[in-house]
Amino acid sequence: MSTDPASQLPFYHGSVSRRDAERELMLADMEDGLFLLRQCQRSLGGYVLSLTYQGVFHHYPVERLPNGTYGIPGSMPHCGPAELCEFLSREADGMPCALRRPCLRAPEQPPRKGLFDTLRENLLRDYVKQTWSLEDAEDIEQAVISHAPQLEKLMATTAHEKMAWYHGKISRQDGERLLNTGSKTDGRFLVRDSEAGTFALSMLYGKTVYHYRINQDKSGKYSIPEGDRFDTVWQMVQYLKMKPAGLMTNLSEECANSTKAAKSPALPAGRKQHQNGYTPPPRATSFLRPSLPAPSAGSQLLPMDCSGFANAYHNPKDLKKFFINRDQLVMDEVELGSGNFGCVKKGVLKTMDNENGQIDVAIKVLKNGDESLVKDEMMREAEIMHQLSNAFIVRMLGLCQAESLMLVMEIASAGPLHKFLQSNKSSVTVEGIVRLMHQVSMGMRYLEEKKFVHRDLAARNVLLVNQTFAKISDFGLSKALGADDGYYKAKTTGKWPLKWYAPECISFRKFSSKSDAWSFGVTMWEAFSYGGKPYKKMNGTQVVDYINEGNRLGRPSQCPEPMYQLMMDCWTYKHEDRPDFQQAEGSMRTYYYSICNQPQPGDEAGAAQPTK
Repeated sequence: MSTDPASQLPFYHGSVSRRDAERELMLADMEDGLFLLRQCQRSLGGYVLSLTYQGVFHHYPVERLPNGTYGIPGSMPHCGPAELCEFLSREADGMPCALRRPCLRAPEQPPRKGLFDTLRENLLRDYVKQTWSLEDAEDIEQAVISHAPQLEKLMATTAHEKMAWYHGKISRQDGERLLNTGSKTDGRFLVRDSEAGTFALSMLYGKTVYHYRINQDKSGKYSIPEGDRFDTVWQMVQYLKMKPAGLMTNLSEECANSTKAAKSPALPAGRKQHQNGYTPPPRATSFLRPSLPAPSAGSQLLPMDCSGFANAYHNPKDLKKFFINRDQLVMDEVELGSGNFGCVKKGVLKTMDNENGQIDVAIKVLKNGDESLVKDEMMREAEIMHQLSNAFIVRMLGLCQAESLMLVMEIASAGPLHKFLQSNKSSVTVEGIVRLMHQVSMGMRYLEEKKFVHRDLAARNVLLVNQTFAKISDFGLSKALGADDGYYKAKTTGKWPLKWYAPECISFRKFSSKSDAWSFGVTMWEAFSYGGKPYKKMNGTQVVDYINEGNRLGRPSQCPEPMYQLMMDCWTYKHEDRPDFQQAEGSMRTYYYSICNQPQPGDEAGAAQPTK
């Protein structure tokens, strides 16, 4: 199993040094524009693009940015290393020439594995097995596949603890004693915890042991004084084996820790296992509730703040591979909805991993006869959904290619928000609507932080698992933004939901999280109108004129004033003056806790750990 997005590229050589990369390029004749991609020795998930031009080697670091995109510093980011190289084959973008010919690996030669590559799978398997009490091999495999992106950094930043050269809390004097015992090879080394709270590198050279302090900066990167910076300690050690980089000599022989016992990575502090054996990995908290303190002692935790309030399909035993076999699906004749693409039907996904042997699902089925027109669009939607993992967003379970292309998703059986509210006016309170809309704001905050624009947020695309649990759906129009891009500009117009669109979307085809905020305001209006139709008697052109004249939808009769004020803020004409979803979610949270007569988490001293 490889989670490296470059692993299938024939010009990706894996963990090779600069010297090895230059040798490969030299053997391939060194023509202008000859290139290969290799693993970066300094940053997690990064690469180096090695290129030849006029007989000179050029090496460009490719960084993996926090939002998951990749780019050469100072250049345009791209959604993956393959897309980056494809772009650079058309435009030089600051390099001496465009990429012209790939330096390919031999067909039978896989990318060379690095140190962490050889440890990764065992570390991840140990971790998920321990954390979720899994025994079945396939359960473990599916949990690893699903959670690897979230856990790999955790594994990588603690991987030094598995290394023979790491000695933990020993003194400077003990380090010197160990290095002077046995071999007197120049470059013999060990790493230990320093008294300053980080690490120290101790190395033998001649008859003297030299000690180098390993600093850690505010961004978390490690370095020796005036040296290169690295994401992890083990990367620094591997690099210093190839280059002295400020040391007396290269690191060579490891001074092994004979007392080291192989242990599985420990469960991070503050995360307790639930009774069902499943503990959510450290993935959603930063997106759902960034920097949110623990709840105050004695307060009743509201649903979205409970540690157990998670995706209905989030147990690793329910996780499926991306592609699903047709014989695993049973499709009901019940149609949940339809559109230009085809229809959505209720179904069952058969699985050996679920204790009942099956999971209820929704299946989006491509319309027969028009497959060529909408298949690409449906595949793009699948690609978007596959990248998202959030309790308030409908999760894709997989794709099935059979009599038609089918997108298999978790089911939200209570249906679209507007229809549910229309049918249940007497049983849904205003407080209940605030709760649901707060959940929508948390899902949108996650999308905003992941640099996605939804472009079709409306009550029809908010699905309910039940009366108290909402999920955002329909990502057919969604787009991923580049790391430095604040908006997406559509090339052409289409069948757009103009009544939900901000002025800049209609006039300039520009979409951003701020235009999604406008749509959120309209969705709030629909919710507090119990499924009412916005601008009911107007067509699209009349709505545009109405908004440009400074008019806005009126306050629904049962809508609280603070909620209407948030709608009006979302409908600010200039997008730069609108709230983003960090602000909107904060406003929703504050109001929700106030009407429930509950202090917000962290409002009082003596915070306690959340309990379900």
